[in-house]
Amino acid sequence: MELALRNLPSYHFAPKSATLHGSKARPLFKAFTVKSSASPSSATGLAGRPWKVSDARLVLEDGSIWKAKSFGATGTQVGEVVFNTSLTGYQEILTDPSYAGQFVLMTNPHIGNTGVNFEDEESRQCFLAGLVIRSLSISTSNWRCTKPLGDYLAERNIMGIYDVDTRAITRRLRQDGSLIGVLSTEENRTDEELLGMSRSWDIIGVDLISDVSCTTPYEWVDKTDSGWDFNVDRRGEVYHVVAYDFGVKHNILRRLASYGCKITVVPSKWPASETLNLKPDGVLFSNGPGDPSAVPYAVETVKQLLGKVPVFGICMGHQLLGQALGGKTFKMKFGHHGGNHPVRNIRANRVEISAQNHNYAVDPASLPDGVEVTHINLNDGSCAGLAYPALNVMSLQYHPEASPGPHDSDSGN
Repeated sequence: MELALRNLPSYHFAPKSATLHGSKARPLFKAFTVKSSASPSSATGLAGRPWKVSDARLVLEDGSIWKAKSFGATGTQVGEVVFNTSLTGYQEILTDPSYAGQFVLMTNPHIGNTGVNFEDEESRQCFLAGLVIRSLSISTSNWRCTKPLGDYLAERNIMGIYDVDTRAITRRLRQDGSLIGVLSTEENRTDEELLGMSRSWDIIGVDLISDVSCTTPYEWVDKTDSGWDFNVDRRGEVYHVVAYDFGVKHNILRRLASYGCKITVVPSKWPASETLNLKPDGVLFSNGPGDPSAVPYAVETVKQLLGKVPVFGICMGHQLLGQALGGKTFKMKFGHHGGNHPVRNIRANRVEISAQNHNYAVDPASLPDGVEVTHINLNDGSCAGLAYPALNVMSLQYHPEASPGPHDSDSGN
């Protein structure tokens, strides 16, 4: 068997020369091999190499090519690469519809150690384009685990890669902004072909919420499980809430149900007149993926409901409310994705550590008089919450249900 330094994934070693005190240049190191008389098949019983080799590529639109090892599904997929700084909760991230059209790169190097389970699902399926991680755990250790992460992704036809330098890619994204990339396990596709795919695809201006929304209205009744309910003693009156599904997460609905709300979930294109016919006590505009400027029909629905019923927006819903009130939204350099974003709650005069996932933000300078900025992201000063008391409007840019956590932003804390 041969182990060569030059075969390490993502790195290419070549002898370098150095001169010390005028001496003759000499290599700093040499490439070397370790040989064994035993063949892989005789030593292990396997027909080929007993270790996995690089069989996938991530090609970014800036021309960089990252070799990696694949897990989950195989094939070729294009998407926008974003990084998430959460230390835990990868299954909630995988099933968050707001990641539709994106490759999620986890900055935490070790992923997969707790496996997956049914209770941590945030939607009916995985909507993201792919998962990029540094180290894939070879074993699972959690009493709720039902299967390993690789099997889970394969069943849902989601591509994943590991043994790639996620730290270097994250630094590139922070410097240059979010980049379009192509994941491929297909050897017959050239690097130039994959690069062309990355440069010919764009996520800006694409309606992504239509593909993640429900198609017919339904009633939601599931509450937060008692073992995970951190606010069990605060139950309000029973209100009827109509929730527009732009990619709503299950735990947002569970938190509303835990507070005693009757919830009717409706599709993203549900007419405002039909919502008013239901005579709700309030309307929720949920989180969702993509560019809020690409869904003018949703903005129009929000406009038609303003002033007629109290409304609350989360993430995409927050951005749609900003536009409906006369403001503008813009694409951020690399967005906010993670469970550790500090937000100042101006009204309560406190700082909350929040869970966030968005690539667009509301420009507070574009908002009309009377609209109040209630929360500010302390990392970059961007708008994280709005209120317009005259029309009974409130919104947050982050995920107040905190799935995955932390739970600072729950109203009972």
